[in-house]
Amino acid sequence: MRVLVVDDEVRLARSLRIGLEAEGFAVDVAHDGTDGLWLARENTYDAIVLDLMLPGINGYQVCETLRAERDWTPILMLTAKDGEWDQVEGLDTGADDYLTKPFSFPVLVARLRAVARRGARERPTELVVGDLRVDPAARRVWRGESEVELTAREFSLLAFLARHAGDVVSKRQILEAVWDVDFDGDPNIVEVYVRHLRNKIDRPFGREAIQTLRGAGYRLMSNGG
Repeated sequence: MRVLVVDDEVRLARSLRIGLEAEGFAVDVAHDGTDGLWLARENTYDAIVLDLMLPGINGYQVCETLRAERDWTPILMLTAKDGEWDQVEGLDTGADDYLTKPFSFPVLVARLRAVARRGARERPTELVVGDLRVDPAARRVWRGESEVELTAREFSLLAFLARHAGDVVSKRQILEAVWDVDFDGDPNIVEVYVRHLRNKIDRPFGREAIQTLRGAGYRLMSNGG
């Protein structure tokens, strides 16, 4: 498996290279966004580990440029920025996963293998689930021809469910993706926001697209009529 690591922390990048090579990966390294983008364009990779705060071109721009060029190589964003909106912006520009520094190396390897297994699948600008359309960049949602107004948190939750449409996602996965990896509040907040979403995108339109699977989590379906 061939991986590109783009990180301006030279010691960290070297450590990642050594560690990943010990795990059987072939690794190329770039220390700024310009070189990282050039390598990504010139070579074929199974996955890219991409820091956000880079000299030259930042990680958001690298990711956005590759997606605009229809390069769907799986991208794991790696950064010291741990705010929820940084995560949302990273995913909205086309990243597949997000890991904050400091991180566990075994977790990084596991997530890297996970995004690589999913492969270079096309990720369209709009997320479409049945007659529900979600535009992450513009932060707009439509059910059929009707636009639906959502709060920022409601939108983040819906976008996450739409990216995993048809899959069951656990409450913990939702908390880590929509709230924070280190969230230590009441996990029932997920149920509250799922109820808010149902009251806005389902019930007014006679839909039951957001399903609850007791003991497992939630699933967004296209045929929730």
